[in-house]
Amino acid sequence: MNTAIITVKTPLDLKTQAQEVAAQLGFSLSALVNAYLRQLIKTKTVHFSIPEEPSQFLIDSLKESAKDIKAGRVVSFDDPEKALDYLDRIIEND
Repeated sequence: MNTAIITVKTPLDLKTQAQEVAAQLGFSLSALVNAYLRQLIKTKTVHFSIPEEPSQFLIDSLKESAKDIKAGRVVSFDDPEKALDYLDRIIEND
């Protein structure tokens, strides 16, 4: 098989991490890049999937919400009318 060398500039830590993940999956980084290039040619599409990680603000907000639930400072409703009545009472008291 004829081979060609593709030179790609990438941060060293990115390459190292990618090699580690590839090895964990039982592949070389070259094998994964070649598979990606074959898929690109076949489908003529590019797909990236990066799972989102929650921000520190979200994590802190969820912790605060959990504390509020445990302390009984949360009101929930099974009927929208009850929720609207509750809000109306709060507005009247202000």
